[in-house]
Amino acid sequence: MAAALTLAERGRGRTAPNPNVGCMIVKDGRVVGRGWTQAGGRPHAEAVALDRAGAAARGATVYVTLEPCAHASPRGPTCSDLLIEAGVARVVAALGDSDPRTDGSGIGRLRDSGVAVDIGVGEAAARRSMAGFLTRRALGRPHVTLKLATSLDGCIARADGESRWITGEAARAHAHLERARHEAILVGRGTYEADAPKLDVRLAGLDNRSPRRVLLTRSLDTVAGLTVVGAPERIADLDGVDHVLVEGGAGAASAFLAADLIDRLLIYRAPILIGGGRPAIGDIGLDRLADAHGRWRLVDQRMLGSDRLEAYERVRD
Repeated sequence: MAAALTLAERGRGRTAPNPNVGCMIVKDGRVVGRGWTQAGGRPHAEAVALDRAGAAARGATVYVTLEPCAHASPRGPTCSDLLIEAGVARVVAALGDSDPRTDGSGIGRLRDSGVAVDIGVGEAAARRSMAGFLTRRALGRPHVTLKLATSLDGCIARADGESRWITGEAARAHAHLERARHEAILVGRGTYEADAPKLDVRLAGLDNRSPRRVLLTRSLDTVAGLTVVGAPERIADLDGVDHVLVEGGAGAASAFLAADLIDRLLIYRAPILIGGGRPAIGDIGLDRLADAHGRWRLVDQRMLGSDRLEAYERVRD
């Protein structure tokens, strides 16, 4: 399942409105097929893996990060039917599909056809992997990540606005990888006018995965090459977007935090002190210090060169 989840990450940011799913087919201790949901949402991971496995899929075990679909589509057959036709013996799924067109029907169809099914293996990791799809289903909006690159004292720039570069090359490369995993990247108008950021992916082999550029501004003036939204809540209207990366500046970060629309924090912290610089965020509407506790859970931390990355998830009911 861990391998299937790794495959699923290859499609993240490219499959909306479909989920990014990974699939491994194993027979007699050997991988005979693997696949992940392709750009645009089709073909599905199971279809890709079955095509690669061919006849070897008969009697095999299938590890898939989401319940195989059971609803008819003009874009292709259902994955549950494909698995039954291939003669697989067992399906291990990390997570049930919340899409009401499937929602247990895929598992039921497999079991009715004599296929053994296990559900829940790697569930927490699968929820994290498909956070965009699940957030859109549950809350009607994209999953939002806020990226901050700060000094040890929480600054994103010197007082005069100089901000290039706070973090080193390894941290910046990782941030570009994160861009490639989102359908949209958002900045505030102040940052856009001051820094003229390209907001693209500049990594070899991934430069074709630059996200849609979105500008947060109250003016709603048309800006060439950018999608304009007037308030954080309007990201719900972005078609084909299940993952939004908020990159700056402090005004945009504060607005999204105040609206409680940040689901994930990525904090790249450089071992430098600026002193008197521009803070990473402003007022976020916190009434009591007690209300700040228990909201964020650390889920990852690592060194990127001399910089430290910390990833947090918003704790929600």
